[in-house]
Formats: sequence, structure tokens, C-alpha cells
Amino acid sequence: MNLSSLPCLFRSSITTLLHYSRQKDLRHGKALHAHITKTGSSSSLHVSNTLVSFYLKCGDFPTAHLIFEATPNKDVVSFNNLINACSHHHQHSSLVMRLFRRMRAQNTLPNSHTFAGVFTAASFESSDVFGGRQVHAVVIKDVRSFDVFVGSCLVNMYSKMGLVGDARKVFDRMPERNSVSWATMISGYAMQRMAGEAVEVFGLMRRSEENEGENEFVLTSVVSALAIREFVDTGKQVHCVAVKNGLMSFVSVGNALVTMYGKCGSLDDALRTFELSGDKNSITWSAMICGFAQSGDSHKALDLFRDMHFSGIMPSQYTFVGVINASGDIGALREGQQVHSFLLKMGFEEQVYIMSAMVDMYAKCGRVGDARNGFEYLKEPDVVLWTSMIGGYVQNGEYEAALGLYCRMHKEGIMPNKLTMASVLKACSNLSSFEQGKQIHARTIKYGFSLEVPIGSALSTMYAKCGNLEDGNLVFRRMPVRDVVAWNGIISGLSQNGRGTEALDLFEEMRLGETKPDYVTFVNVLSACSHMGFVERGWIYFKMMYDEFGIAPRVEHYACMVDVLSRAGRLDEAKHFIESATIDHGIYLWRILLSACRNYRNYELGAYAGEKLIELGTSESSTYVLLASIYTSLGRREDVERVRRMMNIRGVSKEPGCSWIELKSQVHVFVVHDEMHPHIENIYAEIRRLIKHMKDEGYQPSSITF
Repeated sequence: MNLSSLPCLFRSSITTLLHYSRQKDLRHGKALHAHITKTGSSSSLHVSNTLVSFYLKCGDFPTAHLIFEATPNKDVVSFNNLINACSHHHQHSSLVMRLFRRMRAQNTLPNSHTFAGVFTAASFESSDVFGGRQVHAVVIKDVRSFDVFVGSCLVNMYSKMGLVGDARKVFDRMPERNSVSWATMISGYAMQRMAGEAVEVFGLMRRSEENEGENEFVLTSVVSALAIREFVDTGKQVHCVAVKNGLMSFVSVGNALVTMYGKCGSLDDALRTFELSGDKNSITWSAMICGFAQSGDSHKALDLFRDMHFSGIMPSQYTFVGVINASGDIGALREGQQVHSFLLKMGFEEQVYIMSAMVDMYAKCGRVGDARNGFEYLKEPDVVLWTSMIGGYVQNGEYEAALGLYCRMHKEGIMPNKLTMASVLKACSNLSSFEQGKQIHARTIKYGFSLEVPIGSALSTMYAKCGNLEDGNLVFRRMPVRDVVAWNGIISGLSQNGRGTEALDLFEEMRLGETKPDYVTFVNVLSACSHMGFVERGWIYFKMMYDEFGIAPRVEHYACMVDVLSRAGRLDEAKHFIESATIDHGIYLWRILLSACRNYRNYELGAYAGEKLIELGTSESSTYVLLASIYTSLGRREDVERVRRMMNIRGVSKEPGCSWIELKSQVHVFVVHDEMHPHIENIYAEIRRLIKHMKDEGYQPSSITF
């Protein structure tokens, strides 16, 4: 702005306003505005533009907009003031396109600053692709306005819209590029997780005659693109470039490297980079904490958060999310509650993603009530929050509550995502609610979800658990990519429905493919061997776990092998296997042997297993009942009375039985001594009729009662 040609009064007002703008002194600026209005200086276009700029820099958008509208003969500076201010505020970005169209309608010629602002705003409005393309066409017509600044903004716009191919075309046709252009193109590939292309552009930049030297912005962009395990070695090479060029002094470069190593699972390199970073900020600490949390080292994440607190660095919302996730993963309820108190003190309780993490943490710690309180507190129509709460119910076995919350979610018009539907399908699986499962399947089709992971895995598992193996297998075969969960679901379904041979054949098919089995797979395979009586194959698969796949057997696998031997009547072999087990199995293995001894009438071995269980302090009422029954069969009345006394002393009582059935899309739940069912009188009348019929047929109830 050339002030020398303006009257002295206008020059003085503009100079003072510019000073107040730099200081963001709203109070004195408003006083000067009143003086300008009183003296009539506001009639000057230069003064009006300066006033608009002043209020925008002070954050008073409504007043700036009013002055803009009151300006009679607006020029390109008038529009640019408002366009560029709105372009950097997401809530006002939709206004930019309207201002640009209005500018064109008034025959005000845009310049490079105009286009840069419009493209920046369009990058926020990713849905307005057509509008962005229209402005691009205007730039092509007005060649004078296309400079390196506008080109970089255009590349940024297409990249943020996900149109990275169009961004590359613009980038390749730019007559001139600077470090911002290169960094923007690399960032575009990074956002789409296209690490190979990002590295290619970085290599082109280093060989280019336009290369101004690698700066912190370029290095940060390319390192962000390499946060994939397969590219960790390339990331190390870029790290060397950063060291060679003396860029490690920039905090942003160190933060990007720590994040990259953390996401690649290279925690030793991440920690070394973190420790060598001289100037750590909250982003540096958050990157390292989240790296530990995402890699399963939750204890280290919590320890590092404690060190961060003692260092006086204030955590950000991203730090809290990482720490909360770490607390939930290891069930550290006490630490999670402390973090909850801390974030409340800092005023982060309104952040949706933090509360979503809190809901998930409380659910993983078994505190579903606290999780629900956090969910209800926020009352946000956020799909992640709803999904966390539904998933929390499923994790804690409250499947009816999960389905009820999903129905409420549907009524409130909140669009679920794939994880939501996978959790709901898991609830249907565990309830064996076939009809509801089919309805959820129909909704996944309506929402446009394909049979990719996790929907396909959850669907095939649901059908298999509900006994519909044909539909389960159909979904399984139509999945484009099958993960281990999908294989486990269908193998388990075949095993549990008496088709163990097919389950084992499917496992052999899995071995030939690219999907590696996990510990759950072998639980299902050994269970199939148990149901089919395949003792020798059971031994082969049990040894295969560690020898071929490096999976250390857990209690579940030992339990399956005991079941394999017990069902085959090889009870002494099962006893020897239990006593030679190298893991802490508690009561589980002896409990299986006790049941088998009762079935095979091997009462002496059964008494031995039962006494082992009592010695271990079992609180399962069924153990005492079985052992008393065995002693009754052996005629050892003193031992029967001793077992009863032990049961009373330890306060063990029989848990009430529970069953349910689905009729006409309604689930009926029955509990022993239940008086709540609306048709309870008719139900008990039918039970009495059945008992009489059984006695008439000669059935004699057991004499063991507790």
C-alpha cells in the first residue's frame, strides 16, 4: 500500500491501525475506529480495508464482516482480506467460495493471493470438489496469477481432497517449484499412505536443479510418509540425511522421527531418538508414549507419562488418549482413574476422542457402569463414542445391552461404521440370536459395507455359531481377504456342530495359505480333535503349535489335550499329562478330568482329581457336587459329609442355572426360581407335568442334594 499519495489524516489512521493490528490491541483499535467514523475517514477504501484487516487479526470476524459489507467500492484487497482470513478458519471456509463468486460477479479481478486463499479454503471443504475444479479452471485462464505460491496451494487442495493423482499432475506441470511445493506433494502422498511415491518425489527433489536443500518441512513430510513397517529402513536413511544436514535441532523433525519409529514398531530406535532430542515438547512425549502404547508396552507408556509429568511438560489431548489406551490394555484401573482426574482438572472432558478412549478404558477394566456414565455425560452423536460403548458391552458379556444401545443409535439416526456392526454381530453370535443376526446382516448391505475385514469375519462367525454353517461358509468364501478371525470363526463353527473332520481339513487349507494361525486357531483345532476322538492328530497339532509356528501352549491348549485324552477314555494318560504340565493351570485341568472320571465310572481316579481341586481351593459348586456323587458311588458316606461341610465352611453355593430361547424375534431368559416371567404359572405347570411323566417312566432323581 502506497501511503504517500493519501491525505495526512488517512495516513495517520492507517499507520496507527497497522500498529494496533500487530499488537492485537482490540480496545485501542475500537477507540480509533470510533474516531475514524466521527471524522469521516471511513469513506476511504484504504482505511476501510485496514479496518477489516485489523478486526480479522484480532479475531473479531463479525465486525470485520460488517465493515466489509459497508464498504461501497470494494477492490481486490477488500475481498482478499476476508477470503484469506476465512480460508484459515474451518468454520468460515464455506463462505470463501461465495465471496469469490461475488467478486467475479462484480468484475473484480482476482490475483495470486485470492487464488491461494480460495484453494486453502477448498482443502477444508473436501466435499466441494466441483467448486475447487472451477476455480482451477479460472487460474488456467488467468496465467498471470499462476505462480509457485498458487501452484503449491492447488497441490495441497487436491491432496487433502484425496485426489493425489490430480495433485501430481499440477505438481509436474508447475513451471517453478520451491521447498513448499515439494513438501506439499510429499505430504499428499503421506496422507494417502503412499510411501513409495513419497520417497520417489523426495528422490526427484534431491536430484532436481530447483533443489534448495532439504529443510525441516520436507524432512518432516517424507518421514511422516514412512510410518509403515515395510519402510523403516528407508526411514533410517532419511534420518541420516537429517543428521547430515543438521536438521535434528528442529523439534518437528525429531517428533516426526520418534512417531515414525514408534508406528513401525522399532521402539529401541524411537527411544534413542527421543532421548537424544534436546528440546522435547508435548508432541515429542506424546509420540513416544503412543508408540509404547500401540506396541503393547503399556507399562512403559505409563512410566513415561509419569516422567513427563515430573518434567513439567503439560500433556496434550493426544498424550491423554495414548495413556488412557495403555491403561485399558493392561486393565490398570487405578492409573486410568488418576489420568481421568488429571484430564478433568485440565478441562479436557469435553473432547470426544478423549471421552471415547475413557469409555473404552473403563469397559476393558470391567467397569461398564463408569463407561456408560462417561458415554451419557458427553451426549455427542459421534460414531466412535457409540462404537466404544457398544464394544464395551460386548467385551463384558452384556450382549443384550449392546443390542439395545445399537437400536437406540439407529433411532437417533447415527450412521454406524464397520467396527460398530462387527461388535453388534459379535453380540448376536454370543446370544445365538440367528434372526437378529440376519437383520444386522441386511443392515450391513444397506449401509454399503462389503465383506472385507472386520464385517466378513464377524458375519461368518455369527452364522457358524448360530449353527448355519452353509451361510457361514458362503460368507467366508466370498470374503476378498480372510484374516485369522474369519478362519477361526468358521473352524470353530464346524468343530462345535459335529463336523470336526471338515474343521481340520479347513485348517490344513489355512496352513497352505498366507494367513498364519494364532493360539485361538489351535484351541479350535484341538477342540475338533476332542469331539471326533482323534487322539494322535491331537498330539500332532499340540506339538505343531510351537515347532512350526512358535506359539507357546496356553492353559486353553492343555485343557483341550486333557479333554482329547479324557473323551477317549485314556484317563491315566490324562492324569500324567496334567502332572507333567509346565504352566500354572490352577483348577482347570483337574476339573476336566473329574468330569471324565464320573462319565467313565473311574471313581478312584475321580476322587483323586476332586481332592486335588479342593486342595487348590476351588469355589465351583459343581466340583463339590461331582465329588460327593463319586464318594456316594463308592459308598464312602463320611467323605460325602466331609465334602458337604467343606462346601458350607467355604461359603460355596450352587449357582442358579440360566437358559434362554428366541421365539418370534423375542429372547426369553429363564433363571432357576425365577418368578418374573409373565407366563411363569404356565411354565411351572408344564415343568410339573414333565417331572411326573419322567417318574412314571421310571426315572429316579439323584440322591445327592445341596
